[in-house]
Amino acid sequence: MITKIQNSVKLALLIMLTLNMFDLQAQEWKTDKKINVLFGLTQPLLAKGFNIEGNYIYNRFIFDYSHGVSLDYSGNTVTTDLKRQGIAVHIPWTTGFGIGYRVKEWINVRVEPKWHRFEYYYEGESQNNGNQIISYNTMSLGIGVYGNYQPFKNKSYYLRGIMISPSIRYWPTVASTLVGNKFSYFNKNTLANEEIKTQDPGFNATPWVFNVSIGYSFAIRKKK
Repeated sequence: MITKIQNSVKLALLIMLTLNMFDLQAQEWKTDKKINVLFGLTQPLLAKGFNIEGNYIYNRFIFDYSHGVSLDYSGNTVTTDLKRQGIAVHIPWTTGFGIGYRVKEWINVRVEPKWHRFEYYYEGESQNNGNQIISYNTMSLGIGVYGNYQPFKNKSYYLRGIMISPSIRYWPTVASTLVGNKFSYFNKNTLANEEIKTQDPGFNATPWVFNVSIGYSFAIRKKK
């Protein structure tokens, strides 16, 4: 009888220690110190451009800076009205930062101010100053939800840092250098007076921006 009780106590202690160990492992991400470098896939695949993003992770906080270059919107990626006018939108740069909080190891939410440059041309024409119809800058301020998946986290050292980061962001425009937020001009395609209006930075001039990025996460060694 006493032996059974002793064995039961030992088993209970073993279970408690095991659960405690798993709990400590599960909480380790809250004390992470990391640097992530990511490259967007949406920009080169759908907008013929390039985007790089850097993250600094400190415990549950995340700080980021991202910069995109040479994004082109035309055809089905511009508004119906711009498509009718035969207009293409070129974004030579889009840049900004974000400050966020890691809700879980694999998901974080960020507040993000961003700045964008918009240039408008007739579709198919060379994108130079002589052909430019109008250009302006905007600022957007919104929120982003980001995933963080490391498929080889439990593998060898060199593979574990590989990461995939899907994201959905809501970036409404809050300021623009376009006077009155619209520009009137004579369109040589429609042979009529048309308008170009301030737009949001997403496809089809929406404030919604979707992306999937791939990159690598570098852990900063903790002091012993």
